Amino acid sequence: MDTYESVILVKNEVFVFKIPPRTSNRGYRAADWNLQEPQWTGRMRLVSKGNELVMKLEDKTSGELFAKCPIDKYPGVALEAVTDSSRYFVVKIQDDNGCAAYIGLGFGDRSDSFDLNVALQDHFKWLKKEQESDQTPQGQLDLGFKDGETIKINMKITKKDGSEGSRSRRGVPGASGGGLLPPPPGGSKLPPPPSPQHAASPSSIPPASSNTEWGEFNSASAPEPQATTPANQQNWVQF
Repeated sequence: MDTYESVILVKNEVFVFKIPPRTSNRGYRAADWNLQEPQWTGRMRLVSKGNELVMKLEDKTSGELFAKCPIDKYPGVALEAVTDSSRYFVVKIQDDNGCAAYIGLGFGDRSDSFDLNVALQDHFKWLKKEQESDQTPQGQLDLGFKDGETIKINMKITKKDGSEGSRSRRGVPGASGGGLLPPPPGGSKLPPPPSPQHAASPSSIPPASSNTEWGEFNSASAPEPQATTPANQQNWVQF
């Protein structure tokens, strides 16, 4: 698959200086350069292509390449800040044959050098995440089930209407689960008829004389009939 170039940063005015050899390990100082007379002035472009990052110094008008600096990490040997200013850097330029040289690079404004720092940091942070994501699938845990392996899940499901709502549906016609139909509205349940063995016997009926409240009224309204003796019986008595 083809990889396209991506321009990360462009600065239309940068200055290139010839720097003296470093005499100690304390670092480079921009004050040792002839800052009033730069050796070259042009445009700087920071270009990424895949995992590669290159700083290109080009002519502002024609775009002709003056020098290029491959950057493999930052901070690093390819691009190093000076000790006495934030606007100047020491750049390691290389040609196609691999020959290298060190030059001084400066910006007219402090914000331009700040933008360069941010662009370099963001690129290498992105590159680090890409490398970590490529290695992640190899270190993933195998969470799949092995042959014959099962799991047990205890689930407690509660209906919104609760158990009482479920019991009330058993009396509804057409509801599943069977059950008796409810009685019609306003109806009453009649008592069963008495069995023959529980019917009242004549001996259990109380005598009329036991009713003291109606005794006198019964004697007054219904005089007791007098017994009559047949004629032939009278004759036998007299005889």
